[in-house]
Amino acid sequence: MTEQPLRPEIRVWRRPMRSRDRGEHHRVATPLELLFDLCFVVAVGQAAAQLHHALAEGHTGHGVLSFAMVFFAIWWGWLNFSWFASAFDTDDVPYRLATLVQIAGGLTVAAAVSSAFEGDFRLMVAGYVLMRLALVVQWLRAARSDPSCRPAALRYAAGIAGVQVLWVAFLWVPHGAQLPAFVVFAVLEMAVPVWAERRQGTTWHPHHIAERYGLFTLIVLGEVILGATNALKEGTAEPGHLGALISLAAAALVLVFSMWWLYFDRPGHARLVRRPTMFTSMSWGYGHYFIFASAAAVGAGLEVAVAYDTGALHDLRGVAAAMATTVPVAVFLLSVWLLHIGPTNECRPIAIGFPVTAVLVLAASFTPAPVHVTAVLAAALVALTVVATHGEPQPR
Repeated sequence: MTEQPLRPEIRVWRRPMRSRDRGEHHRVATPLELLFDLCFVVAVGQAAAQLHHALAEGHTGHGVLSFAMVFFAIWWGWLNFSWFASAFDTDDVPYRLATLVQIAGGLTVAAAVSSAFEGDFRLMVAGYVLMRLALVVQWLRAARSDPSCRPAALRYAAGIAGVQVLWVAFLWVPHGAQLPAFVVFAVLEMAVPVWAERRQGTTWHPHHIAERYGLFTLIVLGEVILGATNALKEGTAEPGHLGALISLAAAALVLVFSMWWLYFDRPGHARLVRRPTMFTSMSWGYGHYFIFASAAAVGAGLEVAVAYDTGALHDLRGVAAAMATTVPVAVFLLSVWLLHIGPTNECRPIAIGFPVTAVLVLAASFTPAPVHVTAVLAAALVALTVVATHGEPQPR
């Protein structure tokens, strides 16, 4: 018998990786993207936990700096996957396998968080480089399958691969020069998309990207609730603090609910659709580092607040303990204001309300109940947005 051609069967598990339609209807996150988020949020939880420990021990500068560095690795790996998937997701076997390798790299990064806080970056770099090289393979596949995006795809692949060589070399950088080297390498990482997109823009989907960012924000806020709940559970084991902890728990819930409300009150895709320029997409996408990182840091701050109220902290003064929560909340409010609202927003009460509330939140650090005052201020800002936008049509 004549042997039948295998191409029809092969095409079942492998499809050409071509640019997807930017105007595609009903574009939503896939189950693989949701799995990606869930695995990466493990790393977020680890980073927040290590930040809490550093703050509780009075190592504020070291803890904040280490958290910022570690969170960059987590955030940048997540961001690059999300934007690539928005433009080229084929959901076939090779794509899934490459994505699973990226997830494995992300989990390796999560396992390396504690050692990175101690100055040992070997496992962190290994996990980071693994997920970045898996993305290089994806870009090379896109360059081969889609001639229209080949120039940009090859630039992405070359740029990402080149920076990974630098990250491996980072392991031999003297300790005193690690911070300047990290800043330079991180800037080079963020310059790769700018360089590549100037040659040929990729067809990412604005509604899909906004949904991806919104989902990750939800998961990070979930980590905040989890961290605060675990801290309260430990705190209630100590007698004599139940009333204070119940009050703190109520304030923490109001605060997290308010953060959720303020972020999702304005559709995230509105700015991407209204001004579809490279500067807008880059500033919006990159600016979310501060939203994600500050939201995760709020969880660490609430854990510090629980420890302070139960008398478990001996190396941290009251104002410093308060600022573990108030500073990230203020950063969150300012970041949401800049990315979703804007200083020139036509609704002046909202345009002014966000930065004013952020300043008041910082001032709450010097009050006897900083978390409670912060929660009241955040809830008041929510009320202001509801009243100010009453009857206003929502952007689509």
